[in-house]
Amino acid sequence: MDDETLCALALARVPGVGPQTWARLMEAFGTPAQVLGAGRSALRSLGLPASVEAGILDPAWSSARADARWVEAEADRHLLRLGDPAYPARLAEIPDPPPLLFAVGDPGTLGAPQVGIVGSRHATAAGRDLAHELAAALIRAGVAVTSGLAAGIDAAAHRGALSADGTTHAVVATGPDRVYPARHRRLHADIVGQGAVVTEMPPGVAPAAALFPRRNRIISGLSLGVVVIQAGRRSGALITARQAAEQGREVFAVPGSIHDPMARGCHTLLREGAKLIESVDDILEELPGVDSQGPAQAPTEPATPDADPDEARVLAALGHDPLPLDTLQQRSGLTPDRLSAILLTMELKGLLTAIPGGRYQRRKPEG
Repeated sequence: MDDETLCALALARVPGVGPQTWARLMEAFGTPAQVLGAGRSALRSLGLPASVEAGILDPAWSSARADARWVEAEADRHLLRLGDPAYPARLAEIPDPPPLLFAVGDPGTLGAPQVGIVGSRHATAAGRDLAHELAAALIRAGVAVTSGLAAGIDAAAHRGALSADGTTHAVVATGPDRVYPARHRRLHADIVGQGAVVTEMPPGVAPAAALFPRRNRIISGLSLGVVVIQAGRRSGALITARQAAEQGREVFAVPGSIHDPMARGCHTLLREGAKLIESVDDILEELPGVDSQGPAQAPTEPATPDADPDEARVLAALGHDPLPLDTLQQRSGLTPDRLSAILLTMELKGLLTAIPGGRYQRRKPEG
């Protein structure tokens, strides 16, 4: 690794040197090496905090060299510097682009047209199904899918893109050597094989609450637009959506039941001007340079089963919101014994799912 890149790694390790301070330093001195070579008086003229000044005067060279060794240890590990040709152009346009971006996988895919899909970590089966289907439909239209590797909507979106043999990117809030959550280790590996996992954090950084909002601006910064599926009023997905709006990206939201707490964040976004989406075409028609008349199709309802008309009656009675058993019985007109038998059969078929509180909800078949 060349000396200038090593200096960039060392400067990035200085506590307090974020994107804005980095930009000030580059404007004043030109390159990371020149920043680290500046004297105390030159640094003091910028009015930097004393801790930042001290960190620049005494860089953590051992940590920088360890970061360089980590990158160079495997062929699929990359370091992208702001201003380099390989750095994603769309991300470079945002007000606070990360000066350094660690990527594992194929960094060349980061410049592809892509859409961010984000939402609740505690998503329902229906929410996960929708994220999966929208992601697959975007892939079929030639659009990559970007998310944050979290449980719930994020993981479903990544898996939907992978199922359609498409490109997906995971933007993480940890160092590139960490997998969080740990149970997504296999998913992480699959994403590396069909896209890239990226982060502005150096190796060794563990997950911390303050890092996730910073991560979110990269999701939106890479994307042409961001889709929010199932988000409470305090969901981190709303941070991503608002950052997207500030960056001039499109913001989309999926509406839900007025009784569903996880729909309230989406409804807030809709009141603030986000576009309501009911199908993938609602997304594609807003994306510059993307053909909305391509092969992608909107998610469809599961086919009404032909083998048992009572199953069709249950689906019709169920609608699109979770229902308690007594309401479902009243709407379907079936006896309690017959309804219980049908519900069990339909669960086994993957047509619906039982959720907490003794309620049932439609579920599209896996695939």
